[in-house]
Amino acid sequence: MEQTLKTLLESQDYIRVKLRLTKTNHFEIKAILNGTKGLFILDTGASNSCVGFTDIETFKLKAKESKIKAAGAGATDMFTQSASKNQIKIGKWEFKNLNLVLFDLKHVNTALIQHNAKPVNGIIGADVLKKGKAIIDYNQKYLYLKLKK
Repeated sequence: MEQTLKTLLESQDYIRVKLRLTKTNHFEIKAILNGTKGLFILDTGASNSCVGFTDIETFKLKAKESKIKAAGAGATDMFTQSASKNQIKIGKWEFKNLNLVLFDLKHVNTALIQHNAKPVNGIIGADVLKKGKAIIDYNQKYLYLKLKK
C-alpha cells in the first residue's frame, strides 16, 4: 500500500493545518495568539515570529523596548519592541513560551492590500517552525507540526 505524506506524518504524531496561498504568493495561516484569533503570513525566511504594533492590545502583549532593528520586505533598520511568554496555538499544536518581535507591519499590509489580499496581524517565522518540527507540503498547501508526546 502506498503511504501518503499525510498518513506517514500523522502516524508520527504530526497534525496538519491548511495553508491559503495569497495573490502575493505567500502562505497565510490562522493561529490563536494569547487566546485571540489572528491571520499570519508563514515566512520560512523570517528568523522570528512577529506581530504588528497595531495589534499589541488585540493579542494582550506586554511590549518591552528592544535594541534589535528589524529588516525585511523592502524595509530596513525598523524600530522594534519585544514581547515574551506568549502562547500560540496553530490547529491542535501549541507552544506556551513564544518570544515575539513587534514592529510596524504597515509596509507589509499595504503591499498585500494593493494585491487584493487581506492584511495580516503578523508573521509566523522560523522560530515557531523549528519548535514545531514543521514540514510544509507546498503542493497540497498544508503545514504539518509535531505534537509533543
